[in-house]
Amino acid sequence: MKKRTVVLLALLAMIGGSVLTMALTGSGFITQAASGQAALLEVKGGLNKEEAKKIGAALDLIQSNYYQDVDRSKLLDGAINGMMESLDDPYSSYMGKQTAEDFEETISGSFSGIGAEVSSEDGNVVVVSPIKGSPAEKAGIRAKDIIMAVNGVSLHGLKLNDAVAKIRGPKGSEAKLTIKRSGSASPIEYTILRADVDLETVKAHMEPGKIGVIEITQFSLNTAERFKQELSKLESEGMEGLVIDVRNNPGGVLSVVIDIAEQFVPKGKMIVQVEDKNKKRDGTLSKGSGKSYPVTLLMNKGSASASEILAGALQQSAGAKLMGDNSFGKGTVQTSFTKQFDDGSLLKITIAKWLTPNGSWIHKKGLQPDIAVAQPDYFSVAPINKETTQKYNMNNADVKSAQIMLDALGYKPGRKDGFFDEKTVSGVKSFQKEQKLSENGNIDTKTAEALETALIKQIRDPKNDNQLKAAIAEVQKEIAAAASKH
Repeated sequence: MKKRTVVLLALLAMIGGSVLTMALTGSGFITQAASGQAALLEVKGGLNKEEAKKIGAALDLIQSNYYQDVDRSKLLDGAINGMMESLDDPYSSYMGKQTAEDFEETISGSFSGIGAEVSSEDGNVVVVSPIKGSPAEKAGIRAKDIIMAVNGVSLHGLKLNDAVAKIRGPKGSEAKLTIKRSGSASPIEYTILRADVDLETVKAHMEPGKIGVIEITQFSLNTAERFKQELSKLESEGMEGLVIDVRNNPGGVLSVVIDIAEQFVPKGKMIVQVEDKNKKRDGTLSKGSGKSYPVTLLMNKGSASASEILAGALQQSAGAKLMGDNSFGKGTVQTSFTKQFDDGSLLKITIAKWLTPNGSWIHKKGLQPDIAVAQPDYFSVAPINKETTQKYNMNNADVKSAQIMLDALGYKPGRKDGFFDEKTVSGVKSFQKEQKLSENGNIDTKTAEALETALIKQIRDPKNDNQLKAAIAEVQKEIAAAASKH
């Protein structure tokens, strides 16, 4: 399914709304998933006489009897939203005109907001993945975080599109997020400055030993072409092994991930299968060729949908190793319809499940890495509450976070259990001296902010990335093993 008519067959993914692996806008057609054969999804009949009578009666009763004037179009939108909610599927939804426009804007490659992919689960807004380099990622938002409130307004129970509208906003505005995180006893507060999120989706560099690293942050419409360019450049420079990094990649365009997978999966081998509600399966077989050099794929719990398709294809059909953490677990296929509506709105419906080459359905389970590699504990430390000053002899989760940060930065608090002892005071004072802050040994707002800023810099330094270092070492080991056989 390579570059065919984009308007008809381009499969789109949404950032900042619910998670999609593949969606089609603008028509009643969808590729029969990965097979590349177009099939008409029928819109059957509409309402029968009794159904139309029931809905019409409800509309008339509300308009005639409600104590305030009502907008009929809002009632109709509400009826459609109700139908979608009755499916109990976080990936099927109705979008009004503005939300549909935001959807299209996202696919074009940039938008304004905090930069996080979210879904709806049991009335909660759950982060699938922060986008690489986005304000959300820089602030420390993590996959599986629950966004409880934005600027003091609860998101619980809201329609996903309404929740997303509250999270997004103009560049430069503040989004104060209240986050519930597994393992944290109390909610965590983040203040994030919204910004333009530019989705440059492919970054590449060469490591010593001729090990190439290509990071894919999202599978957008131009990602396959950019990937080919970067891969070709690395190969021309004598690359002997490759690490593909899809950590915190929330997914994207099916045709794009197939294009990328085909460069590694030998001709005739399976890339992905799609199964409809009648249990009919269609599979995409590679038309490409394999590579002679070893390939390792890096993933984590923020690697979702199309990222998991690539991981499954490379592991099961190209002999690649999967490394890092368990992936997210998003195994369904969506398509989006717009032409059936005259007002710019959009209906997104789950129409199938996708399966790995060996027929596994990874939905809500994810893919397990061949080699599990954890990041240092400070990569996942919770931020410190800035509204309370932490002092000697206190014992709480904020002190524990500060101790983890101090230890990571080399200031040796001596413990990481949350008890603020004399050695912790000494570590705080050393940090304050280095940062030219008041050396009082207390963790006040300025000290907490400075700790977090320094820690983010530490996390973003590649030399502290255990998973990437392990992946590079694994590729080097495979290169050496291959060389010893010759």
